[in-house]
Amino acid sequence: MGAIIEVPGPGANVAVLRKERGWGQDQLAARAGVSKSLLGKIERGERALTQGVAAALAQALGVGLEVVNGKVPVQTEDESKLRALNSAIRRFDLAHPPEMGEPELRSRLAEMVALRGKAKLREVLEGLPELVSAATNYAHATNTPEAWSMVAEAYSAVYWLAARHRWMTLADLAVTKQKLAAQQADPLTLAVAARDEAGVHLNHGDFEDGLAVVDRGLVRVESTAGDGPERAYALGILHLRGLTLAGRLRDRRTADRHIAKAWQISENFSQDVNRLGIHFGPQNTAVHVIATSADLDRHADVFATMDDLERIERAGKLVLPPTRTSHLHMSAARSRLALNDRERALEELEKVWKIAPQLARTNPTAQELLRVLTSKHKRSNPRLTALAKQARVRF
Repeated sequence: MGAIIEVPGPGANVAVLRKERGWGQDQLAARAGVSKSLLGKIERGERALTQGVAAALAQALGVGLEVVNGKVPVQTEDESKLRALNSAIRRFDLAHPPEMGEPELRSRLAEMVALRGKAKLREVLEGLPELVSAATNYAHATNTPEAWSMVAEAYSAVYWLAARHRWMTLADLAVTKQKLAAQQADPLTLAVAARDEAGVHLNHGDFEDGLAVVDRGLVRVESTAGDGPERAYALGILHLRGLTLAGRLRDRRTADRHIAKAWQISENFSQDVNRLGIHFGPQNTAVHVIATSADLDRHADVFATMDDLERIERAGKLVLPPTRTSHLHMSAARSRLALNDRERALEELEKVWKIAPQLARTNPTAQELLRVLTSKHKRSNPRLTALAKQARVRF
């Protein structure tokens, strides 16, 4: 029981939320449409809580998915940065003299993309207040589609940061501003805004609403003229979001439709491209398919696609950044644990912490995997002890 109390994770949060309401496991299980046996295993740390089940439990508990997953507390040293970011967002409609020109803004945005790719969450928060303010002031001064595209890109980074921490009020605000800026920019920027808007619904656990946003975005892109790479990219990132949402719903038919479309579109790219901080191509499509395969309990597909990516990595042709490869190993760990292969699940989780420690510390799936591994811990395992120490938890 000590592991369940001391190691954080969504499954542990479910038990706390249930007891706060004075409910028994049978009452919550019935409301959520899951078995009492499964709920008991989740609360005891014997089974990892998937995001699909977490969303059903959150709805039954009357809270958002982010509450079950657990909001990341704001560190004292970050409070002033977050206040500055919120202040910059409030000034969205206020024109001030621009403090940066276009070359410097593009350079700062490129730096932000690099920080996101490396999953440097603290550094992203450090740079966002000035970037959001500067991009907004420049757009008001020039009022060009290119300038408003830069504003939308800055707000995409705000959404990315907020979603990683489950700061959903900030995430909601970010995508609202992002969409307003994108409407004054270009079709590609608008597609990215739709992708991030669907992401907010994903983070809230409103998977069906997220799919509706994806479908609306796809119709908009498909109605645009031309067949160039930007149109293919826009369609591709929306299908990736769609397959993730459908996987969380365990809607196999819709997931397979988006998977097939994403694979088909990825054939237009010899390797992954990075536009506005978001990757699309055959490799990131593989990462998303692996995650959705894990959601759908298609574990053989997870390992087959992993093998393909590992061959690409050994050949030195893997171009994905740490923020993507960490999710790749997280999905593999989920499938290993689902098959009760705890040793190899630990290996995959160790890779996540090595590749992107800041992301691992805040990610609910990484927390949940560690919680279950420690709960099932029966004998001395120095590697698991070291990982728990790195995660700053005791068991």
